[in-house]
Amino acid sequence: MRRFLVPLIWPVVCGVLLALVLLDHMPQIIDSGDRLAGSSQQDQSVAAPPAMQVATPPVQRTPPVTRDATPLQRGPGTASYSDAVQKAAPAVVNVYSSRLVERDHHPLMSDPFFEQFFGNSRSGRRRMLSSLGSGVIVSDEGYILTNNHVISGADEVQIALRDGRETLATVIGTDPETDLAVLKIDLDNLPVIDLADATNTRVGDIALAIGNPFGVGQTVTMGIISATGRNHLGLNAYEDFIQTDAAINPGNSGGALVNAEGALVGINTAIFSRTGGSQGIGFAIPTNLAHGILNDLVTRGRVVRGWLGIEAREVSSSLASSLDINAPRGVVVSDVVEGGPAAQAGIRVGDLILSIDGKPLLDAQTAMVDIAEIEPGKQLPVELYRSGKRFGVNVSVGERPSRPVSPAQPES
Repeated sequence: MRRFLVPLIWPVVCGVLLALVLLDHMPQIIDSGDRLAGSSQQDQSVAAPPAMQVATPPVQRTPPVTRDATPLQRGPGTASYSDAVQKAAPAVVNVYSSRLVERDHHPLMSDPFFEQFFGNSRSGRRRMLSSLGSGVIVSDEGYILTNNHVISGADEVQIALRDGRETLATVIGTDPETDLAVLKIDLDNLPVIDLADATNTRVGDIALAIGNPFGVGQTVTMGIISATGRNHLGLNAYEDFIQTDAAINPGNSGGALVNAEGALVGINTAIFSRTGGSQGIGFAIPTNLAHGILNDLVTRGRVVRGWLGIEAREVSSSLASSLDINAPRGVVVSDVVEGGPAAQAGIRVGDLILSIDGKPLLDAQTAMVDIAEIEPGKQLPVELYRSGKRFGVNVSVGERPSRPVSPAQPES
């Protein structure tokens, strides 16, 4: 029996001795074991049953009040605008303008030696330039509204009616500041378009553009009124455009923008385009403005506008800082025409204009348009701000010169 146990005791003894040696030289084994055991116990002790959810009180709100739309009426609607086109299109004409220009020639051609071989015919150095546009007959007397840029500098203007008649036109007057011109033809039984009140035009109204794009012949395009009262576009000195997405292309200038009843609401004038063709942003001069220009050019031979003889700018933060302006909003006078109405009233460069005729002034472009509508000779009260003080002056409105007087446009 002792012989059987001896082989089993020695491995046990050796194991115990090895364990004692390891514990004596590596005590961290005990610490790590304690930490593992402790963490296990801690995890078990931290574990707790889930907390009970606390009930929140209900929100005391009523449902928002919304408005239900009436069901969309999908009736037949307007299937055609042919009646409007038949009413307006005969009064829209093609305008062909032409002028003679000197042809460029080599300086040697003026030498007498070469003249004996090639001659000195001045007529051979001229060439004809032609441009194409549209116009609208607005009276039985034969007056036609078109754009100034269509006939600018022309030696001859020819009109072609839809019924096939052609005749030469007389230029009654032009107004480059609105890009309008008035022509006159002498023919009988002229078709005349009706003029609508453009102030009743609303965004979303149907709009038809009639003209002669690219010279292909009279063409009608359709869209809507996209916006009204467009300005600050840098196209004209006086801007109050109707914007439309009806296609307007080169050759449409001076043509008609009509409503769904065939009445004239504007004279097509310009487009915004990256390609030269229509991209859905076209502009027309409203009939109310065009009608006033028509009357002035026919009765006076020129457009009469009120004028103060100042140049004004909006007060930006940088401008206010540079001029040390700490005042209510307005426009600052940046230049004054010597001897003009404003100069005679004592207005100086750097003055802040707060109001004109009791109307607060926040925009220089709008102010210029408002002043232009005032009859020259009227006494106009102007409220100013200078050196921390408010005060008022009366300015006798003058007539705006036909050509820009320093300072350059835009000026009031």
